[in-house]
Amino acid sequence: MQQNLFVYNTLSRKKEKFEPLNAPHVGMYVCGPTVYSDVHLGNCRTYISFDLIFRYLTQVGYKVRYVRNITDAGHLEGDTDQGEDKISKKAKLAQLEPMEIVQKFTVGFREVLQIFNCLPPSIEPTATGHIIEQIELIKVMLERGYAYEVDGSVYFDVEKYNSTHDYGVLNGRNLEDLLNNTRALGGQDDKKGKLDFALWIKAKPEHLMKWPSPWSIGFPGWHLECSAMSHKYLGDQFDIHGGGIDLVPTHHTNEIAQNIACCDKNPARYWIHTNMLTVNGQKMSKSLGNSFLPHELFTGEHSILERGYSPMTVRFFILQAHYRSTLDFGNEAMDASDKGFKRLMNAITLLDTLKASGSSDIDITPLRQHCYDAMNDDFNSPVLIAELFEAVRIINSVHDGKMKIDAANLEILKNTIQIFVFDVLGLENEQAANDDLPKVMDLVINLRNEAKINRDYATSDKIRDGLQKIGFQLKDSKEGTNWSKI
Repeated sequence: MQQNLFVYNTLSRKKEKFEPLNAPHVGMYVCGPTVYSDVHLGNCRTYISFDLIFRYLTQVGYKVRYVRNITDAGHLEGDTDQGEDKISKKAKLAQLEPMEIVQKFTVGFREVLQIFNCLPPSIEPTATGHIIEQIELIKVMLERGYAYEVDGSVYFDVEKYNSTHDYGVLNGRNLEDLLNNTRALGGQDDKKGKLDFALWIKAKPEHLMKWPSPWSIGFPGWHLECSAMSHKYLGDQFDIHGGGIDLVPTHHTNEIAQNIACCDKNPARYWIHTNMLTVNGQKMSKSLGNSFLPHELFTGEHSILERGYSPMTVRFFILQAHYRSTLDFGNEAMDASDKGFKRLMNAITLLDTLKASGSSDIDITPLRQHCYDAMNDDFNSPVLIAELFEAVRIINSVHDGKMKIDAANLEILKNTIQIFVFDVLGLENEQAANDDLPKVMDLVINLRNEAKINRDYATSDKIRDGLQKIGFQLKDSKEGTNWSKI
């Protein structure tokens, strides 16, 4: 097991050595989607990044319990305590039951992540499946004086909490600044303070999703569900809590407050956040017309896209940037990623054809260690990919006869590719996935060889040039002819 992993902790604003509470066990909670619409590419970036983290921790020997929730109730418009529930609103517009909306978009979310080859979490709990646990946490906060009830609704008392704890410990803001920058909103008359947030909301008669509680028929606040579910499955305190950087100012800040109010512990030791996805330097948004869904990226059916890209090309593009960096989407950047991904996969295809020699010009062991070093430095996937392209150079050099490799180093090279390309980065060789393609290419190469034997060089060249035009390159050598996707 690797012992020198460092992760950037949003809580301390620095890299820290990763030391699990109960090694080799690791508890990781990641905030999942609110299932009222299709998951967009920015969301996918977060889940692909945490898939990378999950994969690497597992690869180096940790036993990870990965919990990622489904928000299927309680998330109001504008991420506040006002307005309609996002799922209920969609259900009314579609004239469907809220749970039909939930089912449709939960299935869609899982299908998209499966296409991106993301591993499923260990547990995928829902907010509606944990109403009892949320009610029990509210009771504790009321008993400890951190919450108060007004006419059937229950609110968290931020100023009372801040008198003994630091409410802005995660976002780095003090309470006075937060109060000065919080505008007054309608419907806040019930609250003692402007920053107080709802733990339980009394439902209006027309509200579709509601449950009985000691205070009213109503529904839980959005922030409460994650505290309840992380507490149930990972305990008072666990190792990693993650999500998008947009969750830091409010959602994760409120989670910490709720947890400390209940059990005097920050829920997580390490807070990890992914950065935004931009499009040609602008934030992705529907109003700007630059927001697109994964399937539109696969097909190219969007005005901003020049063509479609395969799921693995998109995953490779996302992992070429560090998870804490802003990732800027553009057609040129995608084209570059497409070429890079194909170059990597072509080399891996060649790797199976390499033959060991009695001596070696290269020691692969340092390269493998550099791959681990990259991931141990806050899961630095772009540096890892750069190291893997050094492996590509070696593979091509050995294949072209410019370098020799012995059996031991060839085995280490194959093992390094398996671990870091497939197990850690989670990439798949889409070229190899088509089982019939090698057979077809073998047939075409045999026809070309027959043409060459018969000195029909015009036909031989026509086959070679025709294959090149549709994206296949032939390479002749003493051992025969190999092909690769350009």
